[in-house]
Amino acid sequence: MNMDTSSTDAKLATAKTVLTTAASVAGTLMLARTVAQDLLPHQFQDYLFFNLHKFFNRFSNQLTIVVDEHDGLVNNEIYETANTYLASKISPSTQRLKVSKPENENNFIVKMEQGEEIVDVFQGVKFRWVLVCRQVERAGFHGRRDFNSSLMSETRSFEVSFHKKHKDMVLQSYFPYIVKEGKTIMLDKKTLRIFTVDQNMMYGNPADAWQPVNLDHPSTFDTLALDTKVKDTILKDLEMFVKRKDYYRKVGKAWKRGYLLYGPPGTGKSSLIAAMANYLNFDIYDLELTEIRSNSDLKRLLVATANRSVLVVEDIDCTVEFHDRLAQSRAAQNHDHPQENQVTLSGFLNFLDGLWSSCGDERIIVFTTNHKDKLDPALLRPGRMDVHIHMSYCTPCGFRVLAANYLGIKDHRLFEEIEDLIQTVEITPAEVAEQLLRRDEIESVLVELVEFLKSKKQENEDAKAKRTQEDSAVEVKDAGNQADDDLTAC
Repeated sequence: MNMDTSSTDAKLATAKTVLTTAASVAGTLMLARTVAQDLLPHQFQDYLFFNLHKFFNRFSNQLTIVVDEHDGLVNNEIYETANTYLASKISPSTQRLKVSKPENENNFIVKMEQGEEIVDVFQGVKFRWVLVCRQVERAGFHGRRDFNSSLMSETRSFEVSFHKKHKDMVLQSYFPYIVKEGKTIMLDKKTLRIFTVDQNMMYGNPADAWQPVNLDHPSTFDTLALDTKVKDTILKDLEMFVKRKDYYRKVGKAWKRGYLLYGPPGTGKSSLIAAMANYLNFDIYDLELTEIRSNSDLKRLLVATANRSVLVVEDIDCTVEFHDRLAQSRAAQNHDHPQENQVTLSGFLNFLDGLWSSCGDERIIVFTTNHKDKLDPALLRPGRMDVHIHMSYCTPCGFRVLAANYLGIKDHRLFEEIEDLIQTVEITPAEVAEQLLRRDEIESVLVELVEFLKSKKQENEDAKAKRTQEDSAVEVKDAGNQADDDLTAC
């Protein structure tokens, strides 16, 4: 009996010693970690913890793969799809989540919180996912330390751990499965967004510079006040483009398509862009070139745009003053120093069809201008602006679309008169739409539209007559000057 008691006491003493030692070691490690975090520079902390982690991993059968949000300047597809995929794997044991709800949407968006773990099982293998976020100092403009250099930027990554023997299966089956499933979920729940550049985030993660808001534009091809033939041409071109991934690869071209929308203001260029995005289910990236300082900044932004998107450069003839190639060549020959903060034509063209054009797939690039004749011919050739679409003044066909949209009617006794006037008056769809919005009573609004068109026609005729008189006066003056020159010569 005494021997049993002594044996039990000895075991308890041993267990107590082990627990005390473990607690002491754990406390020491925690204290050392706290001291290191408080006193040691960040670079030394990373080096120390990395090597400690590497040392203990030698005795583990676990392998950890890090999936960064960005691969250099471009988005990491595995991270993007895993972020969506893992949201569908949240379990009741998960303690912290991130929840958001975009305005005008009914569904909540649930995602992993920093440091939280989600367990996934694939083909009988258990995988542990952890979201890791790190704060890093952000470089200032062009590498110089200025007021922005003190700001911090967040880098995000997933760490997935599993038994080492499953590495090949992860790379060949598990990750491809996540990409496929994540894309399916993203498409099912996708809300179109429009991205604009945030200058304060330009020099952190490239994708963070693009700040999104929901795109809630109702424009569709059915509601566009465009000629039916023009709409059919655009639709067929878009449909053919999205189906030709293998064809583009076979012929050695980047999978992108460039559109030039040109015509006077108010002819529906922005509405057409929204209709294209809604039809394709593509996000829009709105690029304001006047906010970009240099070609390198332009490249950083453009490669950070996602696939299946519409890149828009509006009013390209006046948003930035491109230096033509001859001027650049002369400056180079004269050893002039190029301006540091400028976007050049050659830099822009290099992204459109140079080596940088292959960064990304399935992209639509749309340029708009009110003055096509002011554009450099180098911008207009196929491969840069493949499809040129003239956004004309309102046509009879366009008027009928507007009448159906705004008034809910397809015919009226005044339609014939209105259509005859529209063919003789240069009036934009926006001007017609504004007239249709003035009243709710159909008869009254159409009568006022007739009067407006007649007034507009008279204004155009008066303006034309005035220009004719001015041109005649100039011709008479030139003739008089020529006669005086002839007399002087005699």
